Amino acid sequence: MSKRLNEKLAKLRKEGRKGLYIYITAGCPNAEETVDIVRRAEEAGADVIELGLPFSDPMADGPVIQEASVMALKQGMTLKKALDIVKEIRKHSEIPLIGMGYINMVHHYGFEKFVADFSAAGMDGVILPDVPHEESEEMRAVCAAHDFTLTEFITPGTTEERMAETCRDAAGFVYCVSNYGVTGVKEIDYSVIGRVCAAARRYTDVPLAIGFGIGTPDAAVRAARQADGVIVGSAVVKRIIEGDIDGGIRLIAEMRKALDA
Repeated sequence: MSKRLNEKLAKLRKEGRKGLYIYITAGCPNAEETVDIVRRAEEAGADVIELGLPFSDPMADGPVIQEASVMALKQGMTLKKALDIVKEIRKHSEIPLIGMGYINMVHHYGFEKFVADFSAAGMDGVILPDVPHEESEEMRAVCAAHDFTLTEFITPGTTEERMAETCRDAAGFVYCVSNYGVTGVKEIDYSVIGRVCAAARRYTDVPLAIGFGIGTPDAAVRAARQADGVIVGSAVVKRIIEGDIDGGIRLIAEMRKALDA
């Protein structure tokens, strides 16, 4: 797995701190501002950046992330331009970067070429929510050859057998989906995914990060009680779409403060 990501997650664990993973859509509102938003998010307390790779049919994403993807695509965002964004970020920052996209777009680019190019540019791994674990063995081998992480998922519906297999192969962190459905801010009973996280601990010691539905500092704290970190996307992206980038950065800072408290 990525040395950069591994060191960050190990440092958080050693310090007893919860990880704050922030999703930013590449190219929303434009490429230049994406680079600056990542810089500001890190300054506000983000530990890991999940860099959304815009796609025309983002099946796991709710309306906010979909709108951000449309905005970015209208701006001409492509995987090659996202690669340039990663290179620009790496000129100023060593924050772990995890791409979030869909297999169709990556296959079109060429999976091995994607991993080689983005790894060389400074990305640390990728999240592909439409790739079942059972179909990812060859992809995981390619990623391992480039010290690149392919993130595994568990959900409230993950069976014991599947959890054992998924967690056995997990690297970096496990993405723990808090509820059924798509991304977006909503009221969640995090004890449900908490029980799933407790079960996952029997099979892996890699960090667990809960995503989907986290939109306030209070929700971040409640989710973080169940895992090692939280993933926040729509709440920040909504503010960016609305032209309130400052508000998005303030929310990150408020979440960092609440998690550290």
